[in-house]
Amino acid sequence: MFTINATMRDVVLLLARLLLAVLFLVMGWGKLTDFSGAVAYMAQTHAPFPAISAAVATVTELGAGLALLAGALTTEVALALAVYTLVTGLIGHPFWSMSGMMRYDNMIHFYKNISIVGGLLALAAVGAGRFAVTRPRAAA
Repeated sequence: MFTINATMRDVVLLLARLLLAVLFLVMGWGKLTDFSGAVAYMAQTHAPFPAISAAVATVTELGAGLALLAGALTTEVALALAVYTLVTGLIGHPFWSMSGMMRYDNMIHFYKNISIVGGLLALAAVGAGRFAVTRPRAAA
C-alpha cells in the first residue's frame, strides 16, 4: 500500500492549493482586464445586477485565489470558494434548461464546478499544510 509521509503530504497540499488557485486567479484576472466583457457575460447569464456581480466575482476570484496560493485562512477561504463555485455553476451553467450541444457543453462545465467544490471541501477539511502563511492547525 502506498502511503504519504508528512513532508510529502505538505507538498501535495501545496500543489493542490496552487492548482486550485490557478483557476480563480486566471478567471479573476480576465474579469479585471476585460471588465465590460465580464459585465456582458453576467447579463447574458441573467446574474442579478450584472456590474455588481462582475465586481464581486472579480474581487472574490482574485482575493481568494491569492489567499489559497499563500495558504492564508485556507479552511475559511476554501469553504467560501466552495459555496461561490456551486452558486456560479448553478447560475452560469444551467444545462437542465438547454438542449443539444449547448446542454452537453454546459453539463460538462457544471460538473467540473461540482468537482472543484469537492476539491475545495477536501482542502477545507485538511487545511493548507506546512507550506502556508497560516500555521497548520493541531490534529483534532
